Amino acid sequence: MSATMDETPDQLTIETPEQVAIRFPIAGIGSRFLAVLADSLLQGVAYGVLFFVIFLILSSAPAGFQAVARADEKWFIAAIILVYFLLHWGYFTLFEAFWNGQTPGKRLCKLRVIRDSGRQITFFESMTRNLVRVVDSLPGFYAIGVISMLCNRRNKRLGDFAAGTLVVHERAAEPPLWGGSASRTITAAVFTPVTPPAPIVDPNAVGLPADAVAHLTPEDLNVIDHFFARAIDIDIARRRALAERLAQQMTAKMGIAMPEGVTPERVLESIARILRGIRR
Repeated sequence: MSATMDETPDQLTIETPEQVAIRFPIAGIGSRFLAVLADSLLQGVAYGVLFFVIFLILSSAPAGFQAVARADEKWFIAAIILVYFLLHWGYFTLFEAFWNGQTPGKRLCKLRVIRDSGRQITFFESMTRNLVRVVDSLPGFYAIGVISMLCNRRNKRLGDFAAGTLVVHERAAEPPLWGGSASRTITAAVFTPVTPPAPIVDPNAVGLPADAVAHLTPEDLNVIDHFFARAIDIDIARRRALAERLAQQMTAKMGIAMPEGVTPERVLESIARILRGIRR
């Protein structure tokens, strides 16, 4: 993928190899501050619980506090620093690396950390951007980080520059074009019996083997979803060509022949539907 900035300063455009433009709204200082505030509150709760547990253990042990007082002071201070490091930097690093670029605070504010290319970050990028957090937070209240964000169009702090990452608003899930949905909610008046509507049957649905579709990755599903999200803005001829090229690439990765008698878009819809079922 190649990344290019759109004309608006608060949006990033990613051009995929399939020539589909993916737009990411870049997170501003306000939303990122709220996410950090929520994460800091959660960390404070974790610190409180940890110290309370330590207090209970020491107070229940015979001469617990005296034993700690007699221990080597340097080792005791080193242990405290290690625990603080794991709780403070490990919190951000592990959550962002293994929770799809999000901490609980970012998920609450619907933010996500991604690489400059638009792909998901790895443990290395997460560790790098969060180790530099100690510099961004100087001299207090992330002053250096805020100044850095004000000086560039992508709202990057120093940790983002070091790791090649940026923070974006999470995109809302696009509804599938075949008329179905991941879940359906039926509302009715109290004490009023309601007959559920009949399921929607797509006459153009394509029967694809699930074991073949399982060869595809979540990134393939993202590419398909972004194609359909942009399809309405593409002229008919280019849309047909992109759909055919994308369907051929997907069926080639699945190791099957392109189904006959159906349009490429119907093939992509069926692939996306099966992939969502596998991921659930």
